[in-house]
Amino acid sequence: MPAQFETIHYEVEGHLAFLTLNRPDAANAQSSLMIDEIDAALDLADADDEVRVVILGGEGKHFSAGHDLKDILSEADEWSRMRDTPEGKLRHEQVMYWDKCLRLRNFRKPTIASVHGAVAAAGLMLACMCDLIVAADDTRFSNPVARMTGVGVEILVEPWELGPRKAKEFLWCAETLSAADAERFGLVNKVVARDDLDGAVREMAEKVALIPPVTAEAIKDTVNHTLDNMGQHESWRYHFMVHQFVSASATATSAMSSRKEGGMDAVKKEQAGR
Repeated sequence: MPAQFETIHYEVEGHLAFLTLNRPDAANAQSSLMIDEIDAALDLADADDEVRVVILGGEGKHFSAGHDLKDILSEADEWSRMRDTPEGKLRHEQVMYWDKCLRLRNFRKPTIASVHGAVAAAGLMLACMCDLIVAADDTRFSNPVARMTGVGVEILVEPWELGPRKAKEFLWCAETLSAADAERFGLVNKVVARDDLDGAVREMAEKVALIPPVTAEAIKDTVNHTLDNMGQHESWRYHFMVHQFVSASATATSAMSSRKEGGMDAVKKEQAGR
């Protein structure tokens, strides 16, 4: 019987666990509840010895449009309200974004992202935490957050996925990559027609599931260890702290500007009254 969640679907078929983001009306934007439920589903997959591969997909037209900004701005939960202070914002993003994403990246069983439609900002970050990515030919990869504030999203995957020069262009110019370009740059393993996505992902997952679990876990650990020795984890940590610093500075500057504008308005009113 499938596990019951509000914002995701989770079910197991043979050796495959299907974890599907299920907020199609919000383009599968990641709310706090969704992030917690993804983590809870990983607990189930980890505890189930029958599960050898986890497939992460999205219901509806898009894989994920990123973090749910409405959820954050509305202060709908304690995590959102915590962001009123720099310390609270750091805590929120450390636990909910950094820790949860790294948990998926380091998950001991192989993971495959099945993506289509928009894969934007935190949606791209989430997909890149998976070991393999299969994309439908209608997929569009983007990370326009740098045009807002901060330094993009919390984990900077682009230099590792695209190479340094293309990463700079992608971020600075707010580029959108097609599925074909993403495959050419090595961001995804395979591109298939939208109607063939589910079948292609299942076929790949079943091949991976043939590997003895201890072997699959050892290979994943070794490859991730290689990346970490090349500096991936430390580069991500450095970016995360720079992101916090720039975001806090931008917030402080905005608040200062507001105070200055308010002060000028007060002076103008006083002068007008004389």
